[in-house]
Parts: sequence; C-alpha cells; structure tokens
Amino acid sequence: MQSSSRSLRLMGTVIETKIWHDQPEPILDQVEELLYLYKNRFSANDLTSELMEVNLNAGVQAVPVAEDLYELIALGKQHSCASGSYLNITIGPLVQAWRIGFKDARLPDQATIDEKLQLIRPQDIEMDPEEGLVYLKKEGMAIDLGALAKGYVADKIVDFLKRMGVASGLINLGGNVLTFGAAQHNEDGLWKIGIQHPRLPRGNNVAVLALEQGSVVTSGIYERTLEVNGNTYHHILDPTTGYPIQSDLASLTIVSDKSVDGEIWTSRLFGQSLTDIYQTVLDHDGLEAIILTIDNQMIITPGLRERVIV
Repeated sequence: MQSSSRSLRLMGTVIETKIWHDQPEPILDQVEELLYLYKNRFSANDLTSELMEVNLNAGVQAVPVAEDLYELIALGKQHSCASGSYLNITIGPLVQAWRIGFKDARLPDQATIDEKLQLIRPQDIEMDPEEGLVYLKKEGMAIDLGALAKGYVADKIVDFLKRMGVASGLINLGGNVLTFGAAQHNEDGLWKIGIQHPRLPRGNNVAVLALEQGSVVTSGIYERTLEVNGNTYHHILDPTTGYPIQSDLASLTIVSDKSVDGEIWTSRLFGQSLTDIYQTVLDHDGLEAIILTIDNQMIITPGLRERVIV
C-alpha cells in the first residue's frame, strides 16, 4: 500500500490531503472535485456561490439550497443562538467591513460598525426544512460560514475516503487537521500534530500532540491581522462590539472526533474567560483543549496531558 498526497490553495488556505491506498491518485482526483464543489457552495467571498445567492436575496425572498448547505446553516444558527456563544454566522456584514486577511483590509469607522451590528442577528435566519429554503429577514444581512465550513468539509471528505476503502489518511485545511486510521509512517501508529507557536512564524510549534485519530482545530489571534497607526487588529471579531475580541487567549485548540465540533467550540468559546473555557470543555464529553494565553501560559485539559509533547 502506498501513500500519496495532494495540495491545493482553496478556501483561503492551503489544503493538503494524504492517504494510504493501492490506487490513491484517482481517489485524490475525486477529493479535489469535492473540495471545489464545497467551495462553490459555501463561500461567502464568491459572488457565484450558493451561499452568496442566499445573501444577495436578504430581505427579498427565500432561496432553495442544497441539503448539505441547509444542514450547515441550521447547525450554525443553533450554535450562534446559544447563550454566551461568540460564534455568529450572521457576522458577514462585519467581516466584510473589516476585510482582515484580504488586500483591501481596513479599519471601519464607528458609524459603519454600528450599522453592521444591527444586521448581526442569527434569529433573523428563517428556515423551511420541508422545502430546504433559507431566508434572511433584513436587507444587508449576510451569512458567513467561515467559522464552520472547513470542519464540516473535512468530515465530509473523510467520510468519502472511508467509503472508497482508504485505510488511513489526513486532511489539513490550515489550522484544521482531521486524521483517521493508523499513521502508517510512524512506528507507533500515532499522528503527530504540531500546535503553532502564537509568537513565531508558521511552522514553529509550541507543542506536538500525539493522537490515534481524530480532529485538531486551532483558532488564534496570530492567523490574520491588520496594522493601523501602530495598532494590531486580529480577525476574530466580537459580534457584540464589532471589534476584534479582547481576551487573554492567544490560541485555542479543540480536540474532538468530528472536525466540525472543533470548529464550533473554538468559535463559541473564543472570548470567554479562561476559567469558563476550561470548565465548558470539561463539561462536554468528547472535547479536550489546549489553551495558550497571551502571556505564554499553556493550559491542557486532563485527557490530553499524557499526549502533549512540549
């Protein structure tokens, strides 16, 4: 059985898929097709995407969407409406006002921020499960699935690979890694996943996590930034203030079975106190966390302490 990998730049990151299979290349061709399909369905930055059709019809009419897009929006709405959640899939207008991570990033004025905040209300997403319709009640609303889509896509790709008889593999969507089966290139069969050092260039790890299989999702304030008049603004926006979240966190890594769960909880928790983050992870079966603070502390939940190499 041979290993083969494929990389492509998509969804604002470099996506790498690596699999072990007797005939890997045709399978990787199909993975690439699936990735483009999901990009064309879920993108909030492509005017021709299916999600953008929903956004362009905000305040006008309901739009029929594919089953997986409906499922992802429903999941995002559920967790956006949860008490204390910093995840908000209607944050699209605010993301577009800042554009952090794009060449035209800028610091919006307060009037613009105040205007966009009026549109950030997940309760104003109306959904019809019978017809598969999604409707944004206010003109100017926009769904942004950037906090969920990579995890959802990773889960879908791994489901596909398993159906194709792939024994083991990995998909890495830049800060979002999902593995399955044994790591055949390592004698112990464990996957070694690096945790990015928040203060050093990409590729420098503060720790390495040894896993049998599962998902590792990291969100950090270092990933995309904007410098204006000597001030640095990161891309993780607070849906209540309209500005980047003020927090003691430098990064939050969630380890779970499903990648979309890692996406959900890094987004829901980023902005809460360190104590609340730690306790919430302990309270949810199947979740573990590595918390890195801006003053260089590392906090690890009990289930990972034997698996983290500092």
